[in-house]
Amino acid sequence: MGTSEQINILLLDDEPIVSKRLKPALERKGYYVESFIRSIDALTRFHEREFDLVITDLKMEGIDGMEFLTEVKKLKPQTEVIVITGFATMETAKESFQQGVLDFLAKPFKLKEMQDAVAKAVKRIQERKD
Repeated sequence: MGTSEQINILLLDDEPIVSKRLKPALERKGYYVESFIRSIDALTRFHEREFDLVITDLKMEGIDGMEFLTEVKKLKPQTEVIVITGFATMETAKESFQQGVLDFLAKPFKLKEMQDAVAKAVKRIQERKD
């Protein structure tokens, strides 16, 4: 896989500030990013197009992050998922890893932590595509 093939990232967090900070940072790295604050919109979009990586919050109105990522994994099991949450408990972490989550970041996370997590996911995605 050449570097020309862009990694598509879906970012879901009900706090607009998160995608405001994260989206430009990820785009500067050359990723294609679509961000959502409502899980229902993100899910609809996920049905419409391929995303290699999903970054999602867990605690949200409507469909919560756990439901969302369960749905994501059901539709496209190969999708990598990074979970961000302000309510990190071992329980939630365990539950998300059982769902096949790659990484789990507690809020507030540093941009660098997220970039490292994304880089790890991208490496896995590229190895699969090769």
